[in-house]
Amino acid sequence: VQLQASGGGLVQAGGSLRLSCVASGGTFSNVNMGWFRQAPGKEREFVAAINWIGSTYYADSVKGRFTISRDNAKNTVYLQMNKVKPEDTAVYYCAADRSIVVGTTPGPYSYWGQGTLVTVSS
Repeated sequence: VQLQASGGGLVQAGGSLRLSCVASGGTFSNVNMGWFRQAPGKEREFVAAINWIGSTYYADSVKGRFTISRDNAKNTVYLQMNKVKPEDTAVYYCAADRSIVVGTTPGPYSYWGQGTLVTVSS
């Protein structure tokens, strides 16, 4: 499975941004998809995940502000980011995993996109 993330950019605090991740080269509908982020000097951290039947999981830091969704017909997973904060600044990565249990750490994810930079100005 190859993943291509896009949609990053510069946004003001309080604004919105939507990230997209298109999957190719495999069956998309039966994989778990996750978004992770990594800020400079920090470890990669979990943001959100969605399993193959649409159940969603969020980090506490983004709960109520970010929404993950998927369109299996388009092999695409989205991350809608609302009310962004400067601390949301990071490179955002999408990832795919075929495990039964949805992972909230990077380890279980076998496939990774190249990352897209989100910068939130104050």
